[in-house]
Formats: sequence, C-alpha cells, structure tokens
Amino acid sequence: MITFKQACLIAMVWGSMVTGLAPAFALPPPEDQPEERLRTEIILEARSPMDGEPLTAAEYAELEAQLEAESRNIGIVPPDVRRIIGLLRLRKALRTILPFF
Repeated sequence: MITFKQACLIAMVWGSMVTGLAPAFALPPPEDQPEERLRTEIILEARSPMDGEPLTAAEYAELEAQLEAESRNIGIVPPDVRRIIGLLRLRKALRTILPFF
C-alpha cells in the first residue's frame, strides 16, 4: 500500500517531469528559419500581382512603378466636375437657409 508521503512524492516527481518537458514542446523545429533572417533575405524572383506569372526583379520593379503612377492618377478630379460639385454644395446650403426658393 502506498502511503500519503509516497503519493505526494510521486505527484511531485511526475509534476516536475511534465512541467520540465512542457517548454520543449513549444519550441519550433530546428530546421525552421527565424523570421528575422527571412526578412533580410533578398528576393530575386517575383510574381505579377495581376496574373501571377513569374517576373525578374527588374520587370517587377517596372510593374510596381507603373501601378504606382496609375494609382496617383485615380484621385484627380477634372476642374469642370469640381465646379459642378461646388455649385451643388452651394445650392444645398442655400436650400437649408431659404427652403421656399
């Protein structure tokens, strides 16, 4: 028959074995590279964001520059449209002040 002291000793030994091994289970596998090293790696091949075809570094840089230039032109509003928007805002402000006109 196991005494209370022996049961406590077995529980302490078992607990120390389990908690001593628990941090080892949380470690990544040894062949896994750290993220810091992957961030400093130079990428020589790339894929097009449009259709996914492989590109060289020069072609990728050229495509990025072209997409950047196109995205800058999206926010430009022609002057005649700006004028119309300004007149509509003025009309709305006048209607709130003078609703019967």
